[in-house]
Parts: sequence; C-alpha cells; structure tokens
Amino acid sequence: MNTDPIADLLTRIRNASKVKKETLTVPYSNFKNNILNLLQKRGYVTEIKVVKTGKFRELEVSLPKTAEPLHLKRISKPGQRIYIKRGEIPKVLEGLGMSIISTSKGLMDDNEARKQHIGGELLCEIY
Repeated sequence: MNTDPIADLLTRIRNASKVKKETLTVPYSNFKNNILNLLQKRGYVTEIKVVKTGKFRELEVSLPKTAEPLHLKRISKPGQRIYIKRGEIPKVLEGLGMSIISTSKGLMDDNEARKQHIGGELLCEIY
C-alpha cells in the first residue's frame, strides 16, 4: 500500500527522466490525472493515455526528450500539510518552473492561482 501516491508519481517521473526513458506507467487516479494534465500544459509531459491492464487502469505517460532531467519536489506531505495564502504563492526559479496548488476550485498551477487570487495547499514544485 502506498501512503503518498503523489510522491510516488513524482518519484516515478523523476527516475524515468534521469535514465531518459520515453514512457512510464503509474496506477490511475483522477488526482494523478489532473496533476499530469497540468504538467502537460507546461510541456513537462508530452502525452497521457489511460490504459486498462487486467481489471485495473493505468496512466501511460510520455516524457519529452530533453538533456536535463526534471526536478520535482514534493512540498506538502501527509505528515505536514503546507497551506499558502493568495499573496504568498512562490515563483519557482523566477517563473521558469511551476508549482501545483490544490485550491477550493480544483488543482491549478501557480500562475492560474495568482490570476484568480486564490490560495490553497502547495503540493509540489517542478522545474
């Protein structure tokens, strides 16, 4: 049993990026799918497919071919939740990276949360 599925997702992507794998699979959940959709908008992930293997669904993720491995950092953890107000949203690498925030209006990246003037739980940073 996995106690932190978001950390597991980020670790799988980080490891696949380091060894320059083109695709990886992770167990399906709506939350993971939403995170991957945000990563796809920014170009950190190229394609996401829902694949049914046996009686379970999985997400097949395609990574772009880059020279640099991705840096993914889990901020809020099950043992210590980190919440931020609308004025405290950090800029990752002066705007070159992104952070994912779980708000009352759903998951969104840092730019979208700033536009909507809304805070929430700071899940992770990607650059």
